Amino acid sequence: MPHAAQHADPAPTELDAALRGGPFHVALRAAIAARGLPLQRVQHHLSRRGVKVGVTSLSYWQQGARRPQRPESLRAVRALEEILQLPEESLIRLLVEPEESPSGAHHTTRSYRALVAASGVLERLLAELGHTPADSGLHTLGHHERVRIGADRALAGRDSQHIVRAHRDGVDRFLAVHHGDPGCVPARMGVHALENCRTGRVRTHHDTGVLVAELLFDTRLRAGDTHLFRYAVEDGTAGVSREYVRGFGGAGGQYALQVRFEPAALPARCHRFTQYSAAAPRGGLRELELSGPHHSVHLVESRVRSGVLGIGWDWE
Repeated sequence: MPHAAQHADPAPTELDAALRGGPFHVALRAAIAARGLPLQRVQHHLSRRGVKVGVTSLSYWQQGARRPQRPESLRAVRALEEILQLPEESLIRLLVEPEESPSGAHHTTRSYRALVAASGVLERLLAELGHTPADSGLHTLGHHERVRIGADRALAGRDSQHIVRAHRDGVDRFLAVHHGDPGCVPARMGVHALENCRTGRVRTHHDTGVLVAELLFDTRLRAGDTHLFRYAVEDGTAGVSREYVRGFGGAGGQYALQVRFEPAALPARCHRFTQYSAAAPRGGLRELELSGPHHSVHLVESRVRSGVLGIGWDWE
């Protein structure tokens, strides 16, 4: 018996240290090891709680190859805290780390509580519109976004062009999600269908700045059909904007982002960045030079991967 106790003591010590200091994947790996559960059993416990996460995803999470990002994934992390007998929010809090721009300028960041709240709100709004986050019935072949920053330095609006392919019969709509800057008023935003779609129901949530808009196609797509459509979101309801980010739940097609500034309000410098998730540390930093005549910067990814892409800028 003393021999068994001698081997049982180090695990909690390692786990406690990992939960205090992170990073997330080390803490998750230590928690799973401390409970002695194989990943298949962890997945089984999640499934019993109505949360679907693959063994491969769990393996990636504990290796640090990927980080939980989507609402379903964040719900899984909360369930893991219960399954692995951890203190409430001990894993979730490790998913959010302070961020600092290359110049050291302050950026508004949301707490891990706000991140969890926003993910839950988005999931509820999507459900209200009859949407299953796990399967929209569409694969994105291309997504081009043009973002406008006004003379008041606020996010004036954006327009998006999507090229999609249906992978099942009967798909006739797309749900567009817009996250406004801190302090925005989603109820005052406008959604405009520009090409090959029309605006349907719109749902907003003030506290998290989330807007979800239903874009209806004029036809029901069959599996294999492609569709091109364009829409715009008019914002201009928040304060000074310092970045624009786009999250991707999985691998997809081409993504292009252009940010255009008014001549009366040009940033001092711009940069692009990548993240494993909205809560992960930033990497892939690269300076972007404003184009002369159009006062814009852009990035292009020929094939996106799960994670976050964005462009940030600093004002003098």
